[in-house]
Amino acid sequence: MTPLFPGFEPVESGHGGVRIRALAGGAGPPVLLLHGYPQTRAMWHRVAPSLARDRTVIVADLRGYGDSDKPEETPGAGTYAKRAMAADQVTLMHSLGFTRFAVAGHDRGGRVAHRMALDFPERVHALAVLDIVPTLHMFENVDREMASSYFHWFFLSQGSGLPERMILADHRAWLRSRFAGRHAGAWPFDERAMAEYERCFDEATIRVSCADYRAAAGIDLDHDRADRDRRDLVRVPVLALWGAHSYVGRNFDVTTVWREYAEQVEGVAVPADHYVCEEAPAEVIEALSGFCGGSDAR
Repeated sequence: MTPLFPGFEPVESGHGGVRIRALAGGAGPPVLLLHGYPQTRAMWHRVAPSLARDRTVIVADLRGYGDSDKPEETPGAGTYAKRAMAADQVTLMHSLGFTRFAVAGHDRGGRVAHRMALDFPERVHALAVLDIVPTLHMFENVDREMASSYFHWFFLSQGSGLPERMILADHRAWLRSRFAGRHAGAWPFDERAMAEYERCFDEATIRVSCADYRAAAGIDLDHDRADRDRRDLVRVPVLALWGAHSYVGRNFDVTTVWREYAEQVEGVAVPADHYVCEEAPAEVIEALSGFCGGSDAR
C-alpha cells in the first residue's frame, strides 16, 4: 500500500485482544480517518496525503476489515457493535500518544465515528461524517427507494448464514457491484485501491462484515435509542459532508437531520455520489482542512 500513501508508516495497537492496523503520516494536530464498506483504509489515498501536510493523519482499518483482526462474532456480546469498534480506534490513538483528536468517517466508518463522539466526548474534539445520516434515522425512515438503494443492509444482516454463502459464490462480483452504480461520472477508483479492496475481501471479512450489519440492525439501534431517550447528543462540532448525487443527498436535508443528533452542525455537499473521497477528493480535502484543525492536545 506504500505507493498509495507516500511517507506514511504502519502502526498498530490491540484492544481486548483485537489488533487494529493503520498507517500514520505527517505532523501536527491529529486526525483519524475511518473507511466504509466494502473498503479499507485505502479509500483515503487521494485525501490523506494532502491533509498530512500540516497534520498527523492516521488512516485505520476497522475491526473486521482490511488488515485489522477479525474476531468471531459472539451472539449477544456486541462484538461488532459500533461501541466496540469505536473503542478499538480510541485505543489506537491513545497508543500513539493522542488523547484528543478529530475523526472523520465515511459510510460504516462514519457510524463508528458517530458512536465514538457519543461515548468518548473527552477524546473527540471534532466529528466529520461522510455521506451518511444516523443509523437510527435511516431505519426509522425506510421507504421503497431506501429499501432498493440500501437493500444490502437488510440482506447482510440476515442471521442464517445465507448472505455469507451467497457472496462467497462469487465474491469479486459482489464486491464490484457495491461500486457500480453508486458513483457519478466515469469510474473513479484507482486500480491499486481496487486491488487492495479485493485482496482484503476474503472469507473472514465477508463473514464478519455481515456481523457488522447485524449489529447495526440490532444492538446499535438499542444504543441509539437509549441515547435519544436521554437526549444525549453529540456535543462537539460536526461536519456533515455528502455527495450531491447520492441517495443521502437526494433524499434527506442532511444538515437538518444531523441537528436532531448533534448540537453544532455544518453541512457541505460535494459533486459526487456515495464514494466522495474518490469522486471529489479536492472538495473533500478543502472541507476537512477547514474543519479538522482544532486541538493538538496529546
